[in-house]
Amino acid sequence: MPISYRQQILCKVAESCRIVTMSNKVLLELAVKARQNAIAPYSGFCVGAALRATDGSIYTGCNIENSTLGLTICAERVALLKALSEGKRQFERISIVTDTETLTPPCGACRQLLWEFCGNIEVELANLHGKSETRTMLELLPLPFDSRSIG
Repeated sequence: MPISYRQQILCKVAESCRIVTMSNKVLLELAVKARQNAIAPYSGFCVGAALRATDGSIYTGCNIENSTLGLTICAERVALLKALSEGKRQFERISIVTDTETLTPPCGACRQLLWEFCGNIEVELANLHGKSETRTMLELLPLPFDSRSIG
């Protein structure tokens, strides 16, 4: 029995959702892997991030601490700066992984940079215990400072 046009569309939508879900799973796995490279001798707080550009390319990052702490760079910024330095300018999602019970959102500096260069992308917060949630940048930074703020 042939399937209806509506069923064909629903199948295509379902397939697209599976692809996106699988792609998001891969992004999360890459963030977990990137976390293993973190250098955090002072805080012991290791973070991994994976940023996906709209063309599907993925850039990973981990936090790297410095003894002055002020020169420490976050995983999110490492991933973003790698992508920007490779010429990427459009992004759709970032996954951020920590080993804490409470899901950890990006710090203020990371939120600002992610907003300015990525816009209202999806931000997946996850931990190594299987807990995760997805927010948008506007949820994390509801009143952003950007080019509109300076005229």
